[in-house]
Parts: sequence; structure tokens; C-alpha cells
Amino acid sequence: MTHTLRILTATLLLSMGISVAHGAAPAGYYNSLDGKSEAELKAAVRNIVYKFTTVSYQSLPQYFQKTDVYPSSKRWWDMYSDIPLYAPSFAGLHREHSFPKSWWGGLETTTAYVDLNHLYPAEGQANMAKSNFPLGEVDRNSSIKFQNGITTVGYPVAGQGGGCASVFEPADEYKGDFARTYFYMVTTYSNLTWATKYMYMLQQNAYPTLNQWSVNLLLKWHRNDPVSQKELDRNEQVYKIQNNRNPFIDHPELAEYIWGNKRGEAFKGGGGGTTPTGDPDLFTPVQDMTLDFGQTAINNTSVSKLLFKGENLKGTIGVKIRPTVGNPDMFSVAVNNFDASLANAQDGYEINVTYKPTALGEHTARILITVDGIAGSRGIELRGECLAVPTLDACTATQPSDITDSTYVANWTYPEANVVDYWVVTRTKYVGSQAITEELPAEETKLLIEGFNESDYESYSLQSVRLGYRSPKSNTITVNHAGITGVEYTAPLAVVGLEGAVRFYCPNPHTDVMFFDVTGRLIKIVDMVEHNTDVAMPQGIYFIRTNEHPTSVKVIVR
Repeated sequence: MTHTLRILTATLLLSMGISVAHGAAPAGYYNSLDGKSEAELKAAVRNIVYKFTTVSYQSLPQYFQKTDVYPSSKRWWDMYSDIPLYAPSFAGLHREHSFPKSWWGGLETTTAYVDLNHLYPAEGQANMAKSNFPLGEVDRNSSIKFQNGITTVGYPVAGQGGGCASVFEPADEYKGDFARTYFYMVTTYSNLTWATKYMYMLQQNAYPTLNQWSVNLLLKWHRNDPVSQKELDRNEQVYKIQNNRNPFIDHPELAEYIWGNKRGEAFKGGGGGTTPTGDPDLFTPVQDMTLDFGQTAINNTSVSKLLFKGENLKGTIGVKIRPTVGNPDMFSVAVNNFDASLANAQDGYEINVTYKPTALGEHTARILITVDGIAGSRGIELRGECLAVPTLDACTATQPSDITDSTYVANWTYPEANVVDYWVVTRTKYVGSQAITEELPAEETKLLIEGFNESDYESYSLQSVRLGYRSPKSNTITVNHAGITGVEYTAPLAVVGLEGAVRFYCPNPHTDVMFFDVTGRLIKIVDMVEHNTDVAMPQGIYFIRTNEHPTSVKVIVR
């Protein structure tokens, strides 16, 4: 479907009144919001949604096939690009954190890392261009840094950007989608500590969390681009997968009560009274939801936590795998029954569901749930695929590209015979005498590295990942400011301080290698060094110049 056709479709839906319809949240789901306002209301929204059944990062492409394809089509519904790409292939796409993971540190241990409410498939080039820039409106009177008809990246208009030189502006038809996604994120994860250098749109508090220019922008987009059928359908699919919802899609007016023109007023309309007082209600798990374990290596174990949450529950909740459906021997549940009142808690109650395949192939099973006081039962499908243990060969790290004072792109190749889920880049920043290491996931054989200006020099290596297994580590590439930004050299030079030695990285030989101490005194000359040459030196700080690189390179020997 072209961009024009999408706009026509959205316009038709608007004319039919579909986009303003509320989602099908279960009765009583939002009861606790009524009568609350501002900070108390925002906290109450968080209490409803922040606990959910998490999925694996590896399995996201499988879940995206339920949440992000066009109706009656296998074409990916990409809010970043208009390039026709089709499921089940995920080639050319990234698992995109629309609310940048670097803003909270990107820790994989946080549920935000795998929260489908802000994860979308995104075409790789657009995602790289969007980077971790804040949302905003691009100044069309300035040069545009990236534009593909859907995504625009460039300088912000006056009053926007929060100090960032670039902003990401989505197409008009998706501006409301991103606004409501951000409302969800700053509500659900207001407990996180935001990274100081990325506070473009944020404040370090539980309320209002968004700064004022961001509130103005997001409310504008929220009002001008109302909830679409796409969002309603996606919200339902996410609910069936991870058992929570985006309240700002179900109740768009919440944004006005928390940040907008109804701020200070008590919220009404959360559904209070839709469930008779005192009647038991189980909000999650959802009937006919699928707990998809994705692909697992034979004899390995995948565990998922299934969330139970409701109100006025008493007696017992029964959980059992139906013995006559699918492959029940491949799955197990931690408990077969538990006290129903545990699910009344604010955080609900979780039980472990395990997939441990002992035979290759696709496997299914079905969980049957019964609740005292609630008629009937509800069923949950379990699904997994068992593959052989993968064989992974080492990748090859190659030289960085697109180097600036603060960023560069790490590059690598991998054996084409290997099937890879994603890559993990091990980045080490050397700051003074400290070595700071972090692991960064990547969707393709390159990754934009930011914050290069925070280190004296740094290095990277990588591993491919398949079914949770990692390849051997690749070679290590060193990136050095002095070696790549000097303007008076005829051959590039990078140096790294080791224990009692200096190691040289240079594609061509360097001659008359001179070592100076911090006072400027010449203390050593080496006739020639080549790539990976080590020169023994005592502990200290040195400045190195060569005939081919007269600009000094600083190095610290430990």
C-alpha cells in the first residue's frame, strides 16, 4: 500500500468514526482511575499496566507478525518507511525501541527492553537515521538530514528539541501513534532513572515526567491524529501477547486529564460500575492468547512468566495443561492451583511456564484455567519450535566508518553459512585509567556508536547470537581520536596503552616514531613500526609523533 493509499484509508476510517472508538478493555480494568487527577491519576494508570507477561527479544519478529502487518496481508506495517517488505522475513528491519533505549540506559534487564507497546519493526536505514533523537518538528527552512517520505530527520523548529541538534518527525498519519506511545512509556516507566545526557523531553520525576515543550508537542499530535483502527487492533494483539494495554489508546482523554486541558479535574469514565461491586473478575490471562516461546535448541529450556491479575477473586485458580491437545509433554507449569486472592494484588501473581523440547519440530499445547466464582474456563495456547543446537563461527570486525567527534559506525562481517538472530557488540571505552565495557545489540552488520567524545579511545568486538548461543568473539578494532581526526598526517595512526607497552594500529608503516613525555622531552625514537607492533615503555603518559603523522597522539601506559 502506498503512502497516499494509507492516508486515504486513514481518512475513510476517520469519516466512519472508527478511530475514536475505545478499545475492548475487560470490564473493571480501569475502575481504579475514577476520581483521581494529575499525579495520582498518572500513578494509578501505571499501577494497572506496569506488570505484564514479558516476551523474549529473540521472539519479537514472530510477535510482530501479529501486531504489525497490514490486515489480510503479509506486508510489514512500518511506521518509519514505505519500502514494501513482507513477513515472515525480517531482513532489512530492526526491532526498534521507539522510545530510545539509551534514554534509560538500554538495560536488557528492564521490562521496557521487550515491551511491545513501544517496540515496532523499522526499516534499517530509517532507524539508523532516526537514532536516539527526540520527537519534534523539523525546520523545513534548514537542510534536511534524512527524508524518505515517512521519516524526516533534521534541525528542530524554534522551541523544540530540548537542546538536541536533530529531531525525528514521523509522517502526519503516525504522529498520534508516537505521542500515545510516549505517554505510555513515561507513565509505565516513570520509576526509571533517565540518562542525564538524553533529557531532551524528560524530567527526573514521577510527575509530570515530560517537560513542557514535549507536553505541548505530544498533545498537539495526539489531538490532530486521533486513535486509528490500526492502533485499536494493535492494542488488542499486544494485550493477547503480554497481558497489558496502552491506556491512552483505550481512553485518549487520559492525556488531557494528566497533562492537558482537563488537568486538575477528577477523571471519570474509567469503567467504574461496569462490573457489579464485589463480583470476581480475572483481567489476565486473556482467552485464546498465545504464549509463544519462539525457537529453542533441543533439550534447552525456555521459561516465560504468565501473569494473573484481577479483582474480588476468592477460592482457587486452577492451571493445567490439557493432556490430549498438541504436545503436552514438551510444556509444564510451575503450579496447578493457587490461592485466587493472590491475583487481586496490585502486581498480580505470576507462575512459570516452561518449554523444554526433546524432539525437533513445532510443538503446541493448551493451558486450561478455571476460577472459583467465575463460570466456564479460559484457554491459552502454548507454542514453540525446537531446532538443533546451532554452530556459530567467529565474525570479523572491520574498520569503523562515518567517524565524527562524538559518533562512529562499527562494522563487521560474518560467515554467510551461519543463521543469526542478532549480534552483540562489546564496546570498551577507555577513560583515563578506567575501562568501561558495555554490550549493545545490533540488527545488521553495522551499529551506530554514540558518546565517542566521552572516552580517550575505545575498542569493539562482537559475537553473533542464535537461539541464545553466542559465537566465539571476533577480533578487536581500536578507535582512537588522535589517530582518526588529525589533519596533518599522510597515514592514519592509532595507539593503545597496555601494561608496560604501547601497541600501534596502522595500515601502513610509520617511520621515526618519537616518544615525548608530558614536559615535551623526547625520550625515545623507534626507526619504524607496523600494524600491531608493541614497543616496551614504562608506566606513564606519552605523546607520539611520526614522519607520517606529525600530529601528536596521546597514550597512557599502565
